[in-house]
Amino acid sequence: MDVPATGMRSGSGDVPTTAERDGALRALRARWRTASLAAGWRFPSDWALPEVDAVCAAVMAKGRVEAAETALAGLARARAAAGAGLAETLADLAALHAVVDHGGDGFVSPDVDATPARLLRATALAWADVATDQLVHTEVTDPLTGLPSAAYLRTRLVEVYRAAAARERPAAEDYVLLVVSLDLTAVAGFPRLTGMILVADALRAVFDSGQSVASLGPSVVAALVPKDDRVASHGVALRRALHERLSVDAQLADAGRPRVSAVRLPATHELACDLLSHLARA
Repeated sequence: MDVPATGMRSGSGDVPTTAERDGALRALRARWRTASLAAGWRFPSDWALPEVDAVCAAVMAKGRVEAAETALAGLARARAAAGAGLAETLADLAALHAVVDHGGDGFVSPDVDATPARLLRATALAWADVATDQLVHTEVTDPLTGLPSAAYLRTRLVEVYRAAAARERPAAEDYVLLVVSLDLTAVAGFPRLTGMILVADALRAVFDSGQSVASLGPSVVAALVPKDDRVASHGVALRRALHERLSVDAQLADAGRPRVSAVRLPATHELACDLLSHLARA
């Protein structure tokens, strides 16, 4: 079943209002998310990228998923940059196709094999472009927040673990990760970008004396800080800075408090890298 195009209201010849168009887009977005999670999307908090809204708008404009090929390629690139695997990205595409094809409330059975081959190819190629580029050119700085990337933090941790080995003591005795995650599931459009920019600004303001800070994922940042008597005060200062910045935007204020966690470093650098990957999408 095709999604009614937004140029005409179903059952009448009237042009829908902005509120009606926004409501239809949010409804499609919600059904798609439900179907994608049911199909196995592993980390609900990182599903709603800004590119999702662009895909929904393209589908609503023409009433067909096939009309959103360009927007879907943009989403695939964003998925790859955020760390989503190809299988997960294609299953997400299948969820959208199933929702648009069958309608209903999102409780459908996505089938990658039933998705048009042209869409699968465009999505896979766009995902692969970014994934391949990441293997060759690892960005040092996250373009949105301006924070160093997770690759930088992994390199910094090499130094931490080497120093710990030289002292014959666990790295966790000297350093701890302070991780900030912001649930942006209910936030759409520009406020999503604003939220992470504000979170990054708070992190830089609190950790301004040589600590290593980094962007781990679309809604997660972290600081590697010395494990001393200032850790608790840093945590309090960070929560205060986050509240001051995020409270200025109604959508961000309604999204709930950011989660600030002190995460213990594991025994080895390899395990620490696995931990960063998990935190990036948790």
